[in-house]
Order: sequence, then C-alpha cells, then structure tokens
Amino acid sequence: MTLSTICLYFAACFAVTIIPGPTMLLALANGTSRNWRITVMGILGAALSDLLLIGGVAVGLGALLSASEALFSIVKWVGVLYLAWLAVQLWFHQPSELTSNIHNPSSTASKAFFRSLLVALSNPKGLLFFSAFLPQFINTAEPQALQYVILAVLTAVQDIIVMACYATGGAQAARFLTIRGLRKLNRACASALLSLAVFLALYRRSNA
Repeated sequence: MTLSTICLYFAACFAVTIIPGPTMLLALANGTSRNWRITVMGILGAALSDLLLIGGVAVGLGALLSASEALFSIVKWVGVLYLAWLAVQLWFHQPSELTSNIHNPSSTASKAFFRSLLVALSNPKGLLFFSAFLPQFINTAEPQALQYVILAVLTAVQDIIVMACYATGGAQAARFLTIRGLRKLNRACASALLSLAVFLALYRRSNA
C-alpha cells in the first residue's frame, strides 16, 4: 500500500464522513452536555465501531451480510428500531438536566459509549459500505491483514476528528443558547435521527 493510496482513501473517506449521520448527530447532542467524559466516551464508542466493522469486512462478514437476505433484514430492523428509540429519548431530553450531568459525569458516560457503538453496529449499511469501498484500496499482491489494520486506524482517527468538531459545535451551542434553544436543537437532532431510521427502513439493496 503506497502513501498515495492512503491519502486517496483518507480524502474519499472524509468526504463521506463529514456528512451528518447517526454517530455525528449523537456527537453533537453529547457535546451539548458540556461534559467531556460523555463526549469523549461517545466518540470512542463510534471509533471502536469503525475497527469492528472493518475487521468484519476483513474476515468476510460483509460478504455474508450481502449474501443473506434474512440476516440483512434482521440487522436492518434492529438498527431502525434502535435509531427510532434514540430519537424519542432525545426528543424528550430536558436541557435542564445538563447541570446534573456535569456534576455526575459517570452516570451517562458509559451509556454514551455503548449508544454510539450500537448505533453504528446496528446499521447494516455501514458494513456493506465498507465491504464495497475498502477493497478498492487493498493491494492483493501484498499481505492484506496489515492493510486492513492501516485503513481501520485511519478511519477511526478521521471519525474522531470529525466527531470532535461536531461535539465542539454542540458545546458552543450549549454555552450560548437558552434552554428553549437547546430544546429545539435536541429536537432537531431527534428529527434527523428519526429520518435516518425511516431511510434505513426503506433501504433496499440493489440485488434485493
């Protein structure tokens, strides 16, 4: 794998990552807590999902998911229900709870980690995307395991950077917006998550 291939992958992946998705919206919402433990743990959960998904592609899980309509449907509907549940939770979240979160950081930090992790892992499009995207940058004439490790680490690092930017935006919003404004921001994120759940429910593979 050459440096030019790595740079090309990084640029192509960044163009996809910068588009708001479920984990980015969660990073934004976590940022409004102004609690660095919640924010960091949420980001780490999403980054771990990158490593697991790309590891799954490396061992052939992406091909298995693509070949099995039943497995694809199960994973898809788990993802739909989980996104919808998160949207409802965020919609009714009260910004007045931010102060208690700051003074009790451990109460939701682990929840933020697993929430981001499960959101990414329960979306079959992520595994299918990496299955179609990553092989284009793999040199089959060289050992492939190390190449997958490199791309996985690059993806995780890039996600961490982008999510940190989203979280910073959320923290700044929490600093300047009123309680009413924060409630509207929460509900905007909730609406976006629910929309993503609907799009996922309607998603059909080209060979389905």
